Amino acid sequence: MPRKIIIDTDPGVDDAMAIFFALRSPELDVIGLTTIFGNVHTSLATTNALRLLEIAGRPDIPVAKGSDHPLAVPFGGPVPFVHGDDGQGNVHLPAPTTAPLDQSAAAFIVEQVMAAPGAITLVPVGPLTNIALALRLEPRIIERVREVVLMGGNALAPGNATPAAEANVHNDPEAADVVLGAGWPITMVGLDVTHKVHMSGAHLAQYAQAANPLAQHIARIVPFYRAYFERCFPGSEGIYVHDSSAIAYLLDPGLFETRQWPIRVETQGISRGKTWPATGSGNDAHPAAWQGRPPVNVCIGVDGARLVALELERLTRS
Repeated sequence: MPRKIIIDTDPGVDDAMAIFFALRSPELDVIGLTTIFGNVHTSLATTNALRLLEIAGRPDIPVAKGSDHPLAVPFGGPVPFVHGDDGQGNVHLPAPTTAPLDQSAAAFIVEQVMAAPGAITLVPVGPLTNIALALRLEPRIIERVREVVLMGGNALAPGNATPAAEANVHNDPEAADVVLGAGWPITMVGLDVTHKVHMSGAHLAQYAQAANPLAQHIARIVPFYRAYFERCFPGSEGIYVHDSSAIAYLLDPGLFETRQWPIRVETQGISRGKTWPATGSGNDAHPAAWQGRPPVNVCIGVDGARLVALELERLTRS
């Protein structure tokens, strides 16, 4: 049976790639998209999610709009210099013909998880606000969810939003600290591995050559995103594979090397958003702030070449 997943997303060029990757993988059954601020405002993320599902021929998949702002502070704003003003590389898609559910993202997550104990995996690839709100709404989802696999954080690597913090966690550190400390099965696919997964210009060219609408959409939106990477990482060519790495973990965990550590998220000062692992030899060795925190499965190594090959195979076949 395919694994049922809910993707919590802020589309986003790399979100579009990850959503399409999941939809083209028969091992996965995408039962819903929930939307969140981050790459764009939540309202635009919702519009983009609906439009992406139409492009993929899956308008039957429900979309639930999430929170407009973090738990504790105002939203710092989108990143049009990375994803374009429209979040889709400035291609300015027509409006979707479908509409989101009349239900919040948090309520949708709770409803689905509680109705199918042990069956649903949550895949947040944006800030973790909706997941924290779902926990607040119904704490029992901790025992009912199958797993949480998130794209975000940086245990051992530098940040990308700041020298300390990864962008998704930086957008709502308070929510991330709640989610990473909840005690459910959780895997963090962060910058420790996504900055080791590189899709070159030659790889990206394969999308334009593929005769399917998903690949053609990626070919249209990725040049803007690629230009950001090559501008901000001198000497680089192509893009890092962020959100799709979380989808790849669901498909083949053997691509990754992992370690289990309790994680705390810094919520103050210049390191706000940093995901700090307690890497001591045992729980008794952890400082007080980490005492009693559950272990998080942290990805620290990856076979980047095999991951890229898997994504391209799924997305470029007819």
